[in-house]
Amino acid sequence: MRITRWLQSFNAAMKREVLQDSKTFANQLICRRDVFRWCTRYNTVRRHSWCKYLAPTVFEERCPAILKSAS
Repeated sequence: MRITRWLQSFNAAMKREVLQDSKTFANQLICRRDVFRWCTRYNTVRRHSWCKYLAPTVFEERCPAILKSAS
């Protein structure tokens, strides 16, 4: 259930920020380019609540993960 809400929120944000009041893209190439740019920004630059409103790359630099070794 939690993943479903996240996915709906992700899709709504993408539509709102990429399409910006348009209903469709001009063509498939423009669609792919714009969605790729948005996803790249979303995953690296855009601030998220789950990481204290830091960009994910900044959060990872400040809070490196420590993984336990599998024994």
